[in-house]
Amino acid sequence: MLASEAAMTKSYLTTSTGSKAKVHRRKHAIPVIKHIAKDNDQEKQEVLTKPIELSRVIHFLEDPLAATLKERQIFALKKVVQRCQKGFLLKELADVFKILYICAEKSKDHPEYTSVLCDLLKICRLPFLKEKTSDEVTYAQTVRESFSQMGFLMRVPNTEVRNQICHSIISVYSSVTSKHSVDGMDSLSKPAAASKPAVASHRFSKQSMRLHPTSLGYRVQLLEQSGLAETLVLSMALLENQPAVKLQVLQTLQMLSSSSDVNCSLILKAQGAQQICFHMNEPDPSGQVLFRSSEILWNLLERGCKEEVTAQLSNMDCIMALKEAFLHQLLNGFRHYDFQLRNDLLVITTLIAENPKSPLIESLFAKQLILFVTFPELKSHNPLVRNLKLSYNNEDFEMKRLLLNLVVVMSKDLSALQLFKEGHVVLALLHLVKPTAAPPEGQSGPRNWTPVQQEELQLQALATLATVAPLMLDDYMICQGNTCLLLLLEWCTERDAYFGQGHSFHGTGGRGSKKAQMRYCVRLLRSMASLGNEAINQDLFDQGAISQLLVIIMQMEGSPEEEDVITLEIKADIQLILSALCENNPHRKELFGSEGVEMTVHFLKMSTEKFYSGLGHNKLILSTVDCVWSCIVGCYTTEDVFLEKEGIFLLLDLLHSSPRNMQNVVLGTLLELCDNPKTMSHILAWRGQKSLTTPGLLLQLWRQEEAELGVSRDLYGRISDPKKPILCYYQEEDDSQVSLPANRPSAAVMDVSENLRSKIYSVFCKLGFEALPGLSTEDYITLSIVTRYLDFKVGEVWDEISKELSLEGVRPVTPDEEALDTIAKMTEDTARRVITQQSSMLEQRDKEDVSEEKRMYTEISSNWKQQELTAQSWEHFVAKTSNYKILKETKEHQERSIDSSRPKSKHKETIFHPTQIHGLQITNFCGRVMTVESTPAHLTGGPLANTELALERVPIQGGALRKLPTATEDPEYFNTVSVK
Repeated sequence: MLASEAAMTKSYLTTSTGSKAKVHRRKHAIPVIKHIAKDNDQEKQEVLTKPIELSRVIHFLEDPLAATLKERQIFALKKVVQRCQKGFLLKELADVFKILYICAEKSKDHPEYTSVLCDLLKICRLPFLKEKTSDEVTYAQTVRESFSQMGFLMRVPNTEVRNQICHSIISVYSSVTSKHSVDGMDSLSKPAAASKPAVASHRFSKQSMRLHPTSLGYRVQLLEQSGLAETLVLSMALLENQPAVKLQVLQTLQMLSSSSDVNCSLILKAQGAQQICFHMNEPDPSGQVLFRSSEILWNLLERGCKEEVTAQLSNMDCIMALKEAFLHQLLNGFRHYDFQLRNDLLVITTLIAENPKSPLIESLFAKQLILFVTFPELKSHNPLVRNLKLSYNNEDFEMKRLLLNLVVVMSKDLSALQLFKEGHVVLALLHLVKPTAAPPEGQSGPRNWTPVQQEELQLQALATLATVAPLMLDDYMICQGNTCLLLLLEWCTERDAYFGQGHSFHGTGGRGSKKAQMRYCVRLLRSMASLGNEAINQDLFDQGAISQLLVIIMQMEGSPEEEDVITLEIKADIQLILSALCENNPHRKELFGSEGVEMTVHFLKMSTEKFYSGLGHNKLILSTVDCVWSCIVGCYTTEDVFLEKEGIFLLLDLLHSSPRNMQNVVLGTLLELCDNPKTMSHILAWRGQKSLTTPGLLLQLWRQEEAELGVSRDLYGRISDPKKPILCYYQEEDDSQVSLPANRPSAAVMDVSENLRSKIYSVFCKLGFEALPGLSTEDYITLSIVTRYLDFKVGEVWDEISKELSLEGVRPVTPDEEALDTIAKMTEDTARRVITQQSSMLEQRDKEDVSEEKRMYTEISSNWKQQELTAQSWEHFVAKTSNYKILKETKEHQERSIDSSRPKSKHKETIFHPTQIHGLQITNFCGRVMTVESTPAHLTGGPLANTELALERVPIQGGALRKLPTATEDPEYFNTVSVK
C-alpha cells in the first residue's frame, strides 16, 4: 500500500507543472504493479533518492484538488524532512518557510500536520547550507524574513511547536550545534551505501560535496535584524495558560539579550522589561521564572538603554512585583542561589531608585528597605526583622553594602529624608563608623562581621555619611557626629596592632595602616565644616578641632613615608577644614596662632616643580593659599607673624612661578594683606630672578593677561584704538543685538571679577604709581594704562548703558544724552592723552638710546687713544734706556722745562727749594721715576762725573728695566728702578 501511494505521489509530482496542476490516472497500471511486484525495495529507494522540487510540494499542498489527499501530502512533507536532514539550502529557504506556513495553517484543522511542522522546525536548529560563498549575500534578505516568520509561528496554539521554535532559536547561538553541523557535512558528503541506483547516488554525492554551513556570526547578525526578539516578547501574551512554554520563551529571551545590544533594543521596544516584571512572581513549580526574569532585566540594564529600562520599571505594578520578590527571597530564602537572586533584585531596585519619577516611596518599599539598612545595628520590633537573622556570609555582606549604596541613591530625593529621619539612618551609620575592639584572647564574641568586612562597612558608612549627613544636620548634631568623628580621627593617629586590608574600593591605599579611615573621616569633616553652619563649626572649635588638625598635618608632613595621592588629599582637606572654621572669625584666627602660620609657611616653600607631579600638589598649594586667606588675613597678630616668617616673599615667589589658573587666588591674598601697613615694605623689598621687582612682576602679569584676553595693542604695547582702550575680545563678541536682563551682569562688569587686571590695579593703588623701583620703558608704558584703568572701565560701563538704551528703543532726554556723549568723548580723550604720553616715553627712550650709543662710542675711542699713547710712551721709554743720546736729550729737555717754569723775578720772601738733595737725586723720565745714589762731589770732582761713574760701575738690576707690582695699575705704567 505504501509503495502504491508513493508511486501515485511520484506520478503527481512529476506531472504537475506551472500554476495549473493536473492529475492523470494511469491506465497502464499493470506494468506498474508488475514493477512493484518485481522489486518493491528498489522502487522505494528510487522514490526516496530522487530529488524533490519544493515548488512542486508547495503547489501540491496549495492545490484545492489535493485538499483531500492528506496522507499523500504528509508523505510528501516527510520526504522533504528526510531530504533536508542535514539542513536547509539558502536558495530553498523561502520555499521551506512557505511550506512551514502552509503546515501551520493546516494544523488548525488537521493536527496531523503538527508533527511534520515540528520536524521541519527541528531542522532549523542546524546551520543553513550554501553552495557558493556569495549565497550569504544573495539570500541575506531571505534569511532575515525566514527568521521573522519563525517568530510569527508562535501563534500556533501547540505547545510542542512553540517549544521547538524556542529550541531552534537557542541553537542559533550555540557553538556546539555549529560543530555538529560541520560533522554532519562529512557524513552528508559520503555516498549513500544503501542506494542501489549508482547514478542517482553519485549525482547526490557530488551535489553534497559543494555544500558548506553558514557561519555563526552570519546567522546571529541576520537573526538580530529580523526582529525576532520583539516578536517573542509580544507572543508572551498568548502564553497565559502555558507556564512551561513561557519559561522556555524566557530562556530564549535570556539567550538573545545576553550577547546582543540589538536584541535588547528590540525587547525594550516591545515594552519587554515591563512585561517580564509583571509576570515574574507567577506560580512556577520549577522556580526558574523569577531567576530567568531577573537575568533578562540584568541583560537589558547592561546592554540596553538603562534609562529606558528604569522608565519601564518605574510604575506601581513593577515596584510591587519587585517588592514581593525581594521580600520573599529575603525572608524565605535559605540557599546560596536565593541569596544571590535577592541581591540581584536589590541592584535592580537601586537602579530604579535613580529615576526621580519612580514610586518607590509611595509603594512603601523604600520604608521597608530603610528598615533593613539599620539592621542589625539598631534593634526594632517590626515584624519584618523580628525573626530575621543574618548568617554574615559573603552574600549578606554584599546585601549590606547594596543597602548602604541605596541610601546614597535615595538621598537625591528630598522626600526620602523624612524616612531616613524616622528610620534613624544617621545613628545606624555612626554606629558602623565606630572602631570595634577585638574580643579578649580565649573568648569568642557574638557572631558578627569579620574584620575585613567590618573595615569595608566602616569605610562605606563614612562615604555614605559624607552624602547624607549634610542633608540631616539636626540628626547629625543629636547623634553627636562631631564627637564621634574626632574620636575616630584620634584613633587613626594611634599606633596599635591594627592592620588595614585595603581590599575594597574605599580602602584603596590603606593596606597596613589606618590611612583609608583617616581619608574618609577627614573628607566627612570637610563636608560638614564647609556648610558654614555656625552650630557645627562652633562645636568643632569647642572640642579643639583646630589644634588637633594642626598636630595631625604636621605629623604627616614629618613622617618618613613617601607622599602619595591619599596623603596629599588628607592634607588638603585638613587645610580646607581649618579655612572653614577660621573664616570671618577673628578669635579663631588668633587661636590659629604661630603653629598655623608655621604650617602655612612650610607648605608655601614647596617646590614649584611638584605642581605637575600628578599626585595633587597643585591642590595642596591652593588649599594652603586659601588657608592663608581665611586663617591669617584679618588678624594683625597672625599677619605680623606671617610677615616675620617672610610669608610675603613666599607668596610673591609663588605668584611669579605658579601656573596661570593659580595666580588669581595668590594675587587676591596679597591684595588682602596690603591692608596691613607693614606689608608695603615687604612687597617693595622683594626681588625675583634678574632683579625683578614687585611692580615689574605685576606689570608683566598685566601684559600677559591682556595678551590672553586679546586686548588691542600695537608692537610697543601702546593703545592702538582710543575708542576701545581695554576692551577684551569676548566683550566684542558679546556685543549682540539682544538686551540683557536686569539680573545678569554685563560683560564689562564680569571682566572685573574674571581676570587679574582689577586686582593688579588695586595693588598699585596701595603701592602708588610713581617712584617705583626697577621699571623699564616698556613697564612705564604699561603703567600709564594701569593708572587710567578705572577711568577706562567707567567709560566701558557707560558705553554699555548707551547701547542698552538704543537696543530697547529708549531715547534719553537731551541733558542725559549730552552727558553720555561727554563721557564717551572724555574716555576717548583720556586714551589719546595716554597714547601721547606713551609716544613721548618711546621718543625719550630713543634719545636715551642714541645718547648711550654716543657715550659708548666716546668711551671706546678714548680707550683706543689711551692704548696708543701708552704704546708711544713705552716705545720712548725703551729708546731712552737703550740709547744714551736720547736719554741725554730728554734730560736737557726736562731741565729746560724746569727752568722755563721758574719765575723770572724772585720775591724777597720766597723760599727756593733745590731739585738736588744731598745723597739722593730724583730724576723723572716721562713719568718713570729713577732713584740714583750719588757719589760725593769731593771724590768725583763734579756732579756729572759722579753720575757717569755711578752708571758705569753699577749695572741695572735684572739687566733691564723691571716693573714692580703695585696695589693699583696706573695708566702711565709707573716703574721704580733702583740703581746702586
